[in-house]
Amino acid sequence: MNVYEQSVEMHRQNGGKLEIKSKVKIESREDLSLAYTPGVARVCEEIAKDIEKVFEVTIKKNTVAVVTDGSAVLGLGNIGAHAAIPVMEGKAILFKEYANIDAFPICIQSQNTIEIINIIKNIAPVFGGINLEDIASPRCFEIELALQDLGIPVFHDDQHGTAIVVLAALLNAAKVAGKALSDLTVVINGGGAAGTAIAELLLCLGHDPLLPVALKDILVCDSKGILYEGRPDLDSLPEKMRLAMKTNRGLRKGQLSDALVNADVFLGVSVAGALSQDMIRTMAPKAIVFAMANPIPEIMPNLAIEAGAFIVGTGRSDFPNQVNNVLAFPGIFRGAMDVRAKIITKNMKIAASLALANSIVPSVNEILPSVLDKSVTYKVAEAVGKAWHY
Repeated sequence: MNVYEQSVEMHRQNGGKLEIKSKVKIESREDLSLAYTPGVARVCEEIAKDIEKVFEVTIKKNTVAVVTDGSAVLGLGNIGAHAAIPVMEGKAILFKEYANIDAFPICIQSQNTIEIINIIKNIAPVFGGINLEDIASPRCFEIELALQDLGIPVFHDDQHGTAIVVLAALLNAAKVAGKALSDLTVVINGGGAAGTAIAELLLCLGHDPLLPVALKDILVCDSKGILYEGRPDLDSLPEKMRLAMKTNRGLRKGQLSDALVNADVFLGVSVAGALSQDMIRTMAPKAIVFAMANPIPEIMPNLAIEAGAFIVGTGRSDFPNQVNNVLAFPGIFRGAMDVRAKIITKNMKIAASLALANSIVPSVNEILPSVLDKSVTYKVAEAVGKAWHY
């Protein structure tokens, strides 16, 4: 059996990957009276008098909802709520394994923005954080923005988790390649949720005391070519229009191949096969290529290296330099929830990237820590907690 068949069999044998276990025993009448009636009534009264006590006496302090509408799952697309459950279960066990956070999959049978927002607001009392997952753009932007007043961290991992890990990988790759950040021209291929968040985080460079040097330029490409201010079709795409106004200082036009001429970095969050060897050959010396489309990258690593790329990363665990969100999101939620943060700020995201980058001495084939190094979670968590302010 291949890995896909083995995975189906494992899920079938276990009936999924999650179960609920009690923290207290129920073996006597006394146990029952403490855990449930009549004793639990006093616990409810305590919360009713002081709502903040919910963090002390319930699961809220350490519980995250992993919420999706199933509209943009992995490389599978819009597969719906039921088919998304295995991925959300997987996310939940990563929260537990890496950060000891109890997480639960919430797969919503609706792709109506307002309905999703209202559902999340109405279930939020149970949770200490909301991890939005696999929601298509532009709906994901609207949902995340509308939930920032819940008083608990709300974080769309496909956007910000990806951006945080990419920034850490870029900082270390530039260091290994001997390239100054101020000399880097970065091309992002993919104008959706991940590409937008990566660009927004990279634009923080030069405007943050921890990263005072800005990149030379950032160009973002979508399926129609380079984003630039004034591109006619962007009038109806406000997210891309805003991105175009903040990137591509030289107002370059054309396709991905045009953007990559003399570029130092390719960041792919797009589709398999989007990057060719000929394109890499036009890039600057010691080119950095992160081909992160899953499960098949924009270019296979061996072909990228053969074409002259100096450092190559993908989203896959079977190649060196895996750029994977598991290096970020458990520590971000652990750190934010430990300090009772109300939102995830840009400062917290940058602090997470720097903690991740600084947790390893990088090399060509190891620009990030292993995704199995769970100690990284607590380094990220500490940095995120220290960076919180409201």
